[in-house]
Amino acid sequence: MKLAIFDLDNTLLNGDSDHAWGEFLSERGLVDPVEYRNTNNQFYQDYLKGELDIIAYQTFCLNIIKNRPLEEILSWRDDFISNKITPMLLEKAQQLIKKHQSAGERPIIITATNRFITEPIAKLYDIDILIATEPEFDGKLYTGEVVGTPCYREGKITRLEEWMKQNNSTLDGSFFYSDSHNDLPLLKIVENPVAVDPDETLKRYAETNNWPIISLRD
Repeated sequence: MKLAIFDLDNTLLNGDSDHAWGEFLSERGLVDPVEYRNTNNQFYQDYLKGELDIIAYQTFCLNIIKNRPLEEILSWRDDFISNKITPMLLEKAQQLIKKHQSAGERPIIITATNRFITEPIAKLYDIDILIATEPEFDGKLYTGEVVGTPCYREGKITRLEEWMKQNNSTLDGSFFYSDSHNDLPLLKIVENPVAVDPDETLKRYAETNNWPIISLRD
């Protein structure tokens, strides 16, 4: 099966789920709203500039769920999905995913955002293959650590190659949809790179290389 690979934040979503999680925590009073927002916003700016320390950021993101009762944090996540993520879902994204599924192609979400946040989002899009940054879970609690290679920049290639080896798959005929210049390493190696509502850096690169540029926004 050909692969239809999708970035998540600002591609399939009209927004960034990682950053929105920080906003959610601040709004609910689960963290110091001023300090947390300032740090969260700085990490997001680093991401936009391509300068993000992904381990430092995921350590920051995962600290709030570290060693907390699972029932408690799953309740937070349900609230987050309902109030922050559902409004970000894009009908055109759903239609594009269904188009690839109807063509017999296998949709995959690949994202730097951790699996705790993104797993229910993938389910909302009816995608059962999610390659994400993996938070360590000891069977009862999240430890606050990251397991394996973070799924960011070149790390997306590493993680995708691991998945393809395990699933006897290749990039023959593959598509990859993304909004971000941070995904250029992976965009450059698929057969069909597509820029989706791209940032300025990716837009310029896509125009120079005659890549399709599309919008999934209403």
